Amino acid sequence: MTSAPIIVHRPTGTGGRRVTVHRQGRDEVLGTAYGDHDLVVFLEGAGVAEPEAVLDDPQWVEWRGGHAHEFHAA
Repeated sequence: MTSAPIIVHRPTGTGGRRVTVHRQGRDEVLGTAYGDHDLVVFLEGAGVAEPEAVLDDPQWVEWRGGHAHEFHAA
Protein backbone atom coordinates (compact mmCIF):
# COMPACT_ATOMS: atom_id res chain seq x y z
CA MET A 1 0.00 0.00 0.00
CA THR A 2 1.38 3.39 -0.95
CA SER A 3 -0.90 5.59 1.17
CA ALA A 4 -3.05 5.37 4.27
CA PRO A 5 -6.33 3.52 3.71
CA ILE A 6 -8.35 6.13 5.62
CA ILE A 7 -8.53 9.71 4.37
CA VAL A 8 -9.91 12.58 6.45
CA HIS A 9 -10.46 15.29 3.84
CA ARG A 10 -10.14 19.06 4.26
CA PRO A 11 -12.78 20.82 6.38
CA THR A 12 -15.79 21.99 4.39
CA GLY A 13 -16.98 25.59 4.33
CA THR A 14 -19.76 24.69 6.76
CA GLY A 15 -17.62 22.52 9.05
CA GLY A 16 -17.01 18.81 9.19
CA ARG A 17 -14.66 16.62 7.18
CA ARG A 18 -15.56 13.90 4.69
CA VAL A 19 -14.06 10.53 5.61
CA THR A 20 -13.24 7.86 3.04
CA VAL A 21 -11.69 4.42 3.27
CA HIS A 22 -9.90 2.58 0.49
CA ARG A 23 -10.68 -1.12 0.48
CA GLN A 24 -11.25 -3.85 -2.04
CA GLY A 25 -9.77 -1.63 -4.75
CA ARG A 26 -12.14 1.30 -4.37
CA ASP A 27 -12.85 4.35 -2.21
CA GLU A 28 -15.92 4.30 0.02
CA VAL A 29 -17.35 7.39 1.72
CA LEU A 30 -17.98 6.68 5.39
CA GLY A 31 -19.62 10.04 6.11
CA THR A 32 -18.89 13.53 7.37
CA ALA A 33 -17.18 13.76 10.75
CA TYR A 34 -17.71 16.82 12.95
CA GLY A 35 -15.29 15.64 15.63
CA ASP A 36 -13.06 12.76 16.66
CA HIS A 37 -16.04 10.90 18.14
CA ASP A 38 -17.74 10.76 14.72
CA LEU A 39 -14.52 9.58 13.15
CA VAL A 40 -14.13 6.79 15.72
CA VAL A 41 -17.73 5.66 15.13
CA PHE A 42 -17.13 5.54 11.35
CA LEU A 43 -13.95 3.53 11.78
CA GLU A 44 -15.63 1.09 14.17
CA GLY A 45 -18.36 0.60 11.57
CA ALA A 46 -15.69 -0.06 8.93
CA GLY A 47 -14.23 -2.82 11.11
CA VAL A 48 -11.14 -1.04 12.45
CA ALA A 49 -10.13 -2.56 15.78
CA GLU A 50 -9.24 0.09 18.38
CA PRO A 51 -9.94 3.09 16.11
CA GLU A 52 -8.78 5.63 18.75
CA ALA A 53 -5.30 4.13 18.50
CA VAL A 54 -4.95 4.71 14.75
CA LEU A 55 -6.10 8.34 14.50
CA ASP A 56 -2.54 9.66 14.70
CA ASP A 57 -0.88 6.80 12.83
CA PRO A 58 0.01 7.98 9.29
CA GLN A 59 0.05 4.37 8.08
CA TRP A 60 -3.69 4.24 8.83
CA VAL A 61 -5.03 7.80 8.60
CA GLU A 62 -4.09 10.66 6.29
CA TRP A 63 -5.34 14.08 7.38
CA ARG A 64 -5.66 16.32 4.30
CA GLY A 65 -6.07 20.06 4.02
CA GLY A 66 -5.86 21.04 7.64
CA HIS A 67 -4.52 20.09 11.03
CA ALA A 68 -5.41 16.72 12.49
CA HIS A 69 -8.39 16.73 14.87
CA GLU A 70 -9.69 20.12 13.63
CA PHE A 71 -13.15 19.96 12.11
CA HIS A 72 -14.31 23.59 12.04
CA ALA A 73 -15.16 25.41 8.80
CA ALA A 74 -12.29 26.24 6.49
